[in-house]
Order: sequence, then structure tokens, then C-alpha cells
Amino acid sequence: MAKTDSELVRIDRIDRQILEHLQKDGGLTNQQLAERVGLSPSPCSRRVKALEEAGIILGRKTLLERRKLGLSLTVILQIGMDRHTPERFQEFEDQVATYPEVQELYLITGQQADYILKVVVPDMEHYQQFLLNKITRITGVSGVHSSFVMRRVIDNTELPLKYL
Repeated sequence: MAKTDSELVRIDRIDRQILEHLQKDGGLTNQQLAERVGLSPSPCSRRVKALEEAGIILGRKTLLERRKLGLSLTVILQIGMDRHTPERFQEFEDQVATYPEVQELYLITGQQADYILKVVVPDMEHYQQFLLNKITRITGVSGVHSSFVMRRVIDNTELPLKYL
């Protein structure tokens, strides 16, 4: 396996199986994972370590159910910036990265907006405070369009490994 960020890392069938299983359940023990991919524990552990060192496995996280924790409102924001300079974009990105409400941030093209954000908050009152006290106070924000998610239809964190 290559170990640089700039090169495409080639993986084999067993590596792909390991990644598929870990994407579905990052809490698998090495023993459980080894059984599922048909390896003994030591080679399985070495492969997982190699995938981590190659930068393919970035970490393991626990997914939480938002609504059961009182985070019932998901908002998609489209943000327009007043100037399209690297400094302005970096300032915006650095500030937004400090907001725990922001789940995703994308710099986009092909729309009137420059950024799309996915934000999770308890309710409309909290969203209003987030919007007015945080987003609109960032230097350079010239426009905000909010769309409110009615229902999550697909919310998938797994990458399509079938293309590898």
C-alpha cells in the first residue's frame, strides 16, 4: 500500500471487506472483524493498521440519533460571500469550524451560493440565535438562504467501495 496523501492507494479484496465491515460497525473487535473477513486476528490487525497508516481509515466514531437527544431541527444553509478571495474564504471556514452546530461544510460551485452548511439544532428558536449571532456576524457573509429538512430519507456515512 502507498503511504502518501497525494497518491491513490490500491487495496485488495480483503482490505475492501475490512473497510465495508468497519463502515457498518466501527465497534467490531479485531477478533470479530477477522472472522467476518476470513483471516486470523494477527493478519487482520496488521491490515487495519496499514489502512490507518495509509490514511484510508481516519478514525472511528459513534453515530447518535439526533431526535432522541433533542436535536430535532436540521437546516441546510446556502451562504453567499461578498468577495471571492482566499483570505475571505479561509476566515469564513475557520470561524464556521468552531461552531458545534455545523455538521458539514462544503465550498461549492454552480450555484449562487459559495457554501453549503448542514446545521443541527434543537428548534427554530435556537436556529434563529445561531443564524443571527453567529453566521450573519462573520465578515464577508452577504447572503443566507435556509432550507429546513422535513425528513431524513437517506443519511449514509458509508463510502461506495464497489468502485474499488
